[in-house]
Amino acid sequence: MATDLTAPRTARPDVASIQRRTLRLLFGTQIIGGVGVTIGIAVGALLAARIAGTAVAGIAQSAGVVGAALLAIPVTRIMARHGRRPGLVVAYAVGAVGGVLVVLAAATRWVPLLFLGMLLFGGGTAANLQARYTAVDLAEPARRGRQLSVIIWATTIGAVAAPNFAALADRVTSGWGLPPLAGPFAFSAAAFVLAGGVLLVLLRPDPLLTARRIAATAAPTAAAPTAAAPTTAAPAAAVVAEAPAAGGQVGGGATPAAAPVGARLPRGAGMRAAWSVVRGQPAARLGIAAVAVGHLVMVAVMAMTPVRLGESHADADVLRLVGIVLSLHIAGMYAFSPIVGWLTDRLGRRAVILGGVGLLLAACAVAGTAGHHTPRLSVGLVLLGLGWSGTMVAGSTLLSESVPAGVRPSVQGLSDLTMGLAGAGAAVAAGFVMQVAGYPVLTLLAAVATVPLVALALRPVPTGASDEEG
Repeated sequence: MATDLTAPRTARPDVASIQRRTLRLLFGTQIIGGVGVTIGIAVGALLAARIAGTAVAGIAQSAGVVGAALLAIPVTRIMARHGRRPGLVVAYAVGAVGGVLVVLAAATRWVPLLFLGMLLFGGGTAANLQARYTAVDLAEPARRGRQLSVIIWATTIGAVAAPNFAALADRVTSGWGLPPLAGPFAFSAAAFVLAGGVLLVLLRPDPLLTARRIAATAAPTAAAPTAAAPTTAAPAAAVVAEAPAAGGQVGGGATPAAAPVGARLPRGAGMRAAWSVVRGQPAARLGIAAVAVGHLVMVAVMAMTPVRLGESHADADVLRLVGIVLSLHIAGMYAFSPIVGWLTDRLGRRAVILGGVGLLLAACAVAGTAGHHTPRLSVGLVLLGLGWSGTMVAGSTLLSESVPAGVRPSVQGLSDLTMGLAGAGAAVAAGFVMQVAGYPVLTLLAAVATVPLVALALRPVPTGASDEEG
């Protein structure tokens, strides 16, 4: 008897079972990975400031963002060729190595090693970001946005608690002879190893490879035009037409169109091909811009908030306060993402993107005028997280449903690369702005950075534009 994956009539029940198992597995590893990433974020700027000074703290923090961005290229290349599982495992492994190097840098106070460690530490972030796309490989189109948001929400459990573990990790590892603020990175490395190991053993069958096999089997006539193409060309799933997710309206009722059956995709499906596809898709451009700008604003303000707290509180209280404030911020980022996903389906991608921008502006206003009033600063950071959630969930969903399946992993990698570079630039600039002009000016500049996104989101997208362009 033919296997379920080669029989269209019996594939769907098995796909549903695989998807449920994949979502449960990703949910668990997102918790573990969220702990690892967030502990490092909580103390990274403080550690860099202690070793190299406040101005350099932004550069060190941005190294992790750059690392996550640059790793998107090899990780998505691995995924395109071999599936999601090896890509996620490699990303977590690189993050673990980075955590170990940061510990060594803290012990030796060698700044170049700190930068290298933070760069590689970004592997944990890269894995967590790619997991949201892994969650929708086998999702029904009408549920794509909500299932993506659920995996983003899963990070809440680990990420909200993680900053409060920083002080505990620091106390525990001080008995091992590690210097102050190094212990949290040792815990992060262990978390990344655990998350990567679980995925290596249990993420089978691979959801991306399974989705491609099903797509190729379900539409043999659609795959026929590419039969003469070399084996390195985009997979057969690239030419399968897909319905947009429910509620996927963009602007005035236009829906992101799928690639027509039989459409020929850019050869190789790499970053160059991804950019070629995005350039011809207005909805995809808006999706990438929403993710990148939202991340830029969030990183710029969030990265310097621990330093801001350090200006007005004693060392004995800083880690505790940083833990509380960042926990509230991260709760804003992740805890309400299922509601954001539901709103994205109900109201449309563009409306939620604009709502996210509005929250980011409110966050900059509240945090920038908080002075050294910690409760008011905490409110600003919660709003900052909510705004990020709106742009991330709606932008990622819009991007994923606006491009053909065969080039989708590369386009998703391009989005993460763009987002990471935007955040890295913001973190670098934030350190210098903080030193020269202060935190209020930093929040003002972050607010101004949203203007191009607002202009793009308000620009009408003609119905069927994505079919006609490119």
